[in-house]
Amino acid sequence: MDETILKLKQWISESGNIVFFGGAGVSTESGIPDFRSVDGLYSQQWKYPPETILSHSFFEKNPEEYYRFHRAKLVIDGVKPNRAHLRLAELEREGKLRAVVTQNIDGLHQAAGSKNVLELHGSIQRAYCSRCRRPYPAERMNRGEGVPRCGCGGVIRPDIVLYEEPLNEDVVSRAIKYIKEAEVLIIGGTSLNVYPAAGLINYYRGSHLALVNLSETPYDSYADLVIHEKIGGVFSRV
Repeated sequence: MDETILKLKQWISESGNIVFFGGAGVSTESGIPDFRSVDGLYSQQWKYPPETILSHSFFEKNPEEYYRFHRAKLVIDGVKPNRAHLRLAELEREGKLRAVVTQNIDGLHQAAGSKNVLELHGSIQRAYCSRCRRPYPAERMNRGEGVPRCGCGGVIRPDIVLYEEPLNEDVVSRAIKYIKEAEVLIIGGTSLNVYPAAGLINYYRGSHLALVNLSETPYDSYADLVIHEKIGGVFSRV
């Protein structure tokens, strides 16, 4: 077994205070495309740039086009948790992993069995009325055609953080607390280029910082351990 994998395995076995911070790369092995890779959503042709479609102002002005994109690109049928999701849930059950902090909106960590998941960007598994805030099943939003509407006439929207919207303050404060208090912080499947989420790792004060990502990140030089491999393969060995 690779020396870096052995070291990560040792850190995990010796710690009861691990926090995982993850991004799109955690879910790509489940068949969900990331946004910034060569094959990601940002490199595909669409009537508007994805950054524009996924903005608050665009959603308000053109919900029809938003939902056409949402159902075509954000809702993917048949996806299941992969080895990374499953191992993280297992570590939580073992009392080692305190929290998963994720930038993903797919709900796969919960599907794998993780309980304490802090979703920085929300989830497409939840929906609510943009006018009266009434919660709705995600099916009302993720299936069908046209713009889903509440009984009050408001547009039903996904419980995700669109561009131009702030992150949820409570989720952020809880994420900071877990990261600040963690002994071992494992960062996986993220380019660490998306702020303010990426900036949360600056709060880490623990002993072992591991970074698992296929490509280099701006934080590689700060990590105690860097593994440039697919995260599912790594977690299947630890």
